[in-house]
Amino acid sequence: MRILAVITGDYGRRHAGNVRQHAPAGWSLAEWLAPTTLPLFIDYPEDYVPADLPPADLVLAFQEHKGVAELIPDVCSVTGAQAVIAPVDSEAWLPRGLARQLCGWLADDGVACVTPKPLCSLTERDYLVTRRQREPYDNPLIAEFARYFGQPELRIEVSPESRAIGDVEVLRDAVCGCARHVAAGLAGVFADDAEFEAGMLHHHYPCLASMGIDPDFSDTLMHVSGNLLRDNVAEQVKPFKQVTRIRPSS
Repeated sequence: MRILAVITGDYGRRHAGNVRQHAPAGWSLAEWLAPTTLPLFIDYPEDYVPADLPPADLVLAFQEHKGVAELIPDVCSVTGAQAVIAPVDSEAWLPRGLARQLCGWLADDGVACVTPKPLCSLTERDYLVTRRQREPYDNPLIAEFARYFGQPELRIEVSPESRAIGDVEVLRDAVCGCARHVAAGLAGVFADDAEFEAGMLHHHYPCLASMGIDPDFSDTLMHVSGNLLRDNVAEQVKPFKQVTRIRPSS
């Protein structure tokens, strides 16, 4: 699979770097550093998109400037891409209205688009858009990407005797690499402490999702991201946690 990452800063660089380092054999990833000085109204987006961008199957829209989102359809036109992942890790970078417009523009061109909020909610079938709503999709290119990068999925081994975590395998990493970082830090942690430690490791990676309160979640997207990972850990260590029962006095 040929991937083009559209980036404007450190958020995109980290994500693209992790994908490049851990992508399956046969994948290739190129980067385009998009302009960030753009007019308020872009009449001719094609004027800002180089004609020599490399061919791509999938575009990762990692821009940190909402104006760059308007260039994505022309990026797809130049590269021949048939699918786009445009994460909403900050409403400032991709407001919900613009995200809907982007999907509409791309659909008119026959290009599939998903807008996971946050990015690490993406699975092979769906993604979060609000606290209680997951949006389904059906696209083989996006699903293939999501097999390896998206909503974190770990396989955790816990010793029944010591109740300490042994091996931790990353089945699906977060696009930014956070899940791999958390997995490395969980080795040797006791089951009782695993959920808390996973949350701390996620926070200190650090997660780059927005720290402002998002109206669709009534929470920060950083916390939503952390909870997705913590829930995956909590489910697996639950059988090994020590349960303290308090008998009421008679």
